[in-house]
Amino acid sequence: MREIDRLTTQNYQIPSLLLMQAAAKACLEAIADHFSGDLEGKKAQLLCGPGNNGGDGAALAQEFSRVGVHADVVLFGTVDEARGDARTNFEIVRSLSGFEAGSSDVPSSLSFVECSSLPAWEKLAQPRRTFDIIVDALFGTGLSRPLEGIFLQVIQHLAMTRKARDESSTTRPLIVSIDVPSGLDADLPNVIGEAIQADLTVTFTAPKPANVLPPASHLNGKLVIANIGSPSALIEAAHSSFFVTEEKDVRDWLVSTRYTPNSFKNMHGHALVIAGSRGYTGAAVLCGNAAMKSGAGLVTVATPASAQASVAASVMPEVMTTALAETDRGAVSDEAIDHVMRLAATASVIAIGPGLSSEDERTRHFVFLVVKQRKTPVVIDADALNSLAAGARNGWPADLFGSTEAPLILTPHPGEMLRLLGSTDKSVLEDRIAVSRDFATRHKLILVLKGSSALIAAPDGRVFANPTGNAGLGTAGSGDTLTGIIAGFMAQAVGTLREKSDALSATTSALYIGGLAGDLAARALGMRTMVASDIREHLSEAIRSVDPKGEAP
Repeated sequence: MREIDRLTTQNYQIPSLLLMQAAAKACLEAIADHFSGDLEGKKAQLLCGPGNNGGDGAALAQEFSRVGVHADVVLFGTVDEARGDARTNFEIVRSLSGFEAGSSDVPSSLSFVECSSLPAWEKLAQPRRTFDIIVDALFGTGLSRPLEGIFLQVIQHLAMTRKARDESSTTRPLIVSIDVPSGLDADLPNVIGEAIQADLTVTFTAPKPANVLPPASHLNGKLVIANIGSPSALIEAAHSSFFVTEEKDVRDWLVSTRYTPNSFKNMHGHALVIAGSRGYTGAAVLCGNAAMKSGAGLVTVATPASAQASVAASVMPEVMTTALAETDRGAVSDEAIDHVMRLAATASVIAIGPGLSSEDERTRHFVFLVVKQRKTPVVIDADALNSLAAGARNGWPADLFGSTEAPLILTPHPGEMLRLLGSTDKSVLEDRIAVSRDFATRHKLILVLKGSSALIAAPDGRVFANPTGNAGLGTAGSGDTLTGIIAGFMAQAVGTLREKSDALSATTSALYIGGLAGDLAARALGMRTMVASDIREHLSEAIRSVDPKGEAP
């Protein structure tokens, strides 16, 4: 982003001061949206560092004053120490202000003070005035070490302010961070020290890793990505390999697979779900039902013979079931492979793993044969992943690769990912992007690494972060439901688009819609009490919210 900003000024003659002003206007718009446009008479405190992030804060103070917000600007340092555009904006604020920030009964709409020592800050921090808005403009993207001294004291003060607010009945002050919450390294997912917990973060042109990767991203609050005029050609030329799935991407996929007047079930694909075992039928039911509700034309759940009656009694009536040869423990046996391959010949996609069991060698061999002999895309989850990792005895089988014609989509949680890597060292997952990318490119497959922010890694090295979802998704059966949604979306892609179907766009869209359904369920029910079937029941609302035109008859 620093290079894009530099080239915007150098190659397009757009002054950097103009970009700073555009950033301030974007912040004002996001804050105004939070207050439903009613900013008149509000009081704001802007805490500004001496660099460009502080300059953005000073520019925002000017925007505040124009719309009737009293802006109380605190510069940590002096105007004379500031440089470039930041100094220009501090000088403007100083010239417009005839009062010192923090003074009582200030009639002006803009006040300003330089704060260069801890005692000066302690005096300012005394609870003499209350604010509707506190803006964190201390540090932007340049921080690489933990904050200390006066800046650490400011962060701790804001933490106490937030705690007092949350323990009371009030909702103010709104804490807003510009670009990234101060205290974070913008390039890292890990928190490097004490940092501000924002309610709203406004970042510019494109998100930074700390904006989208947990645990750092948990400090954003609501994230707004604002366009401030950087030319799109420069953004495209940056050749990023890390992306965030956007609603437009998902809408494009939904539009491409819309139901048409001549639609019928075979046009929307057939998902074959191989799941369940004796005593573990719930996972198969959740997966099959989710595939059906996500829009697949046909869904068949293939499950061990002793589990079939239970599965058939629990799935939606639209979902078909079939029995498979089983082991003496009631898990699928490799004797079922010929029957499954005949079923697979009429399927658009196979999903395998939920509730399958991985204890028996015959089950593990069966899973390997299904994946090895596949002619369609295969979504691999849960015990199917464990079966493959156990069968290889050192992680993912060396002779199994995905392909364009029959892609593999793996959906491990961190524990399963470690088994696929043949490791017990949790530290190998610290850089989730690098691990996901390396595994996906080496084995030519799509990897969905689940977690608080799921990552989707592609065979070509691109990695996508999914922005939807919440903590309520960490409930029993949500992984089985997600596998069903991915399978349902893949079935529709193959059935509708045929040779033009793209497993990656179907997978990223499935993750987005599944997470959005979870968000809608949490809004309706609360995160604490939502269960996996609630996610499925909100799929319709999620899809209609993204593509309402396409879902109308």
